[in-house]
Amino acid sequence: MKKIAFYGKGGIGKSTTAANVSAALSTAGHKVCQIGCDPKNDSTRLLLGHICKNTVLDMVRIKDEINLEDIVHYGFNGIKCVEAGGPEPGVGCAGRGIIVALEKLQELDAAADEDIILYDVLGDVVCGGFAVPIREGYATDIYIVSSGELMSLYAANNIAKGIRRFAGRGEVKLAGIIGNGRNVPNEENLLRTFAEKINTRIVAFIPRDKIVNLAEINRKTVIEWDPTSKQAQVYAALATEIFQNTQLSIPKPLSFEELEDLIAFFGIDN
Repeated sequence: MKKIAFYGKGGIGKSTTAANVSAALSTAGHKVCQIGCDPKNDSTRLLLGHICKNTVLDMVRIKDEINLEDIVHYGFNGIKCVEAGGPEPGVGCAGRGIIVALEKLQELDAAADEDIILYDVLGDVVCGGFAVPIREGYATDIYIVSSGELMSLYAANNIAKGIRRFAGRGEVKLAGIIGNGRNVPNEENLLRTFAEKINTRIVAFIPRDKIVNLAEINRKTVIEWDPTSKQAQVYAALATEIFQNTQLSIPKPLSFEELEDLIAFFGIDN
């Protein structure tokens, strides 16, 4: 089984990318399980066609004994969809909720029969809870989704620090950067240079395309909405690269000053 995790700044398009990759892997014949590790529980929306109604933490709160059918839902093309869930806004610790949810999923062996399991994890703050897929080895191949915007790269650099901290303890490594285009000047070159400087590579650069928004409005991935589109082909190529990727590394994060200098350099029309 290939165990991967997508990290990235909130709002960067991580869940959209994850869902399209899961859909592409599934249509290529792989058995896939996607686990959303964000209290908004919206990671699997495009696969299910709606917000997941029963998260792991929902079930933990209301049932003494939980079965797989309580928390595993089936989406597009039979993809297993699980949402960890979280506390009500302003109450409790979302990170702690992720820990409880992943422990329960492991106890139930929720993804035992899959070829690939994909964790979609909030990456603004790599606290103890959100670092669990890295720290405890739930995932071994970590991908960072980032645009060329300062705060997105700042989050990516912080995530790289977290990966480096735990890489020596086991198999977890950085598998690459997934560039999600925001039409920032020199964005692709900036991301490629950033990746090289932190000892990794760009595995794909996803151009900005209105078809992504159109598919989301209709609660579908691009893979399902328009499988012949250029954007669907981009996601399919990324899915193939992820499944075949063996180029893993221990990252070398930048200082904040180095990161600012890099962004400033590419922002001056180079």
